[in-house]
Amino acid sequence: QLWDIAGQERFTSMTRVYYKDAHACLVMFDLTQKNTFQNSIKWKKDLDQKCNLVDGSPVPCLLLANKCDIVNNREVTQDEIEELCREHDFLGWSETS
Repeated sequence: QLWDIAGQERFTSMTRVYYKDAHACLVMFDLTQKNTFQNSIKWKKDLDQKCNLVDGSPVPCLLLANKCDIVNNREVTQDEIEELCREHDFLGWSETS
């Protein structure tokens, strides 16, 4: 089962319901909008605070960088993405369009 909460603030108070029994998480941001990249930290912290695997370990989370095909409007560098992944314990990241 896949839940898409679309990064909307109105879902923040209900995320525990969506995270229940999660086995993995994908956090996606828009490479052409730096604020969505910065918001990915908030969503990862929310996940880590509200959900763990059965053994108590954190839910594995992958960061997805969307709109990689729009190269002229890119606002986030690969170095920034890699640093964020290290600092906030994402498993890794990938680009998509």
